[in-house]
Amino acid sequence: MTGVANPLPSSITRLIDELARLPTIGPKTAQRLAFFLIRSSDARTHALGTAVTELKDGVVTCTICRNFADSNPCSICSDSARDTSTICVVEDPLDLVAIESSGGFRGFYHVLHGAISPLDGVGPDDLTIDLLLHRAEKPGLDEIILATNATIEGDATAMEIRQRLYKLGIRVSRLARGLATGGDIEYVDAATINQALEGRRDL
Repeated sequence: MTGVANPLPSSITRLIDELARLPTIGPKTAQRLAFFLIRSSDARTHALGTAVTELKDGVVTCTICRNFADSNPCSICSDSARDTSTICVVEDPLDLVAIESSGGFRGFYHVLHGAISPLDGVGPDDLTIDLLLHRAEKPGLDEIILATNATIEGDATAMEIRQRLYKLGIRVSRLARGLATGGDIEYVDAATINQALEGRRDL
């Protein structure tokens, strides 16, 4: 008995397979996206293809905060109008985007690019904690806000940073538990983020 033939052209199948590799994109969603692109104008598909192709070339990592940016230093670190006395520490760039979009914070940021997770083989040295400590030693800094996610990994990361900063005499606070336990900051609405920032507490 012969196998079932693939009714789709190989180029469409290849696109569906690649789209399905993306986070939160399952096979059915990948199929819908692929057929949406097929029905789209040439200009739209070419624009998307160009954006994907040029993605790596157009993004740099800020050497100060470690966020992804168009330039180094990034636009936030280069903004002289921001509050130099506070640094908000986040796990991922999307967390930074969420907090910045809330409008409730006007200091600077520091992106860890992950959280401590022994089960996944991620330790403190795999994050940008050492760079954060170097920034914390500079004069004029009064407070570091730990905006790690409300998860076991986020809690472990916050406590590791708190212990390392203890001797510097800087106020270390954590976002209030207005954020749902187990949730990611990038999915939280602006009002909740503002409440969490206002209700932060010392560690």
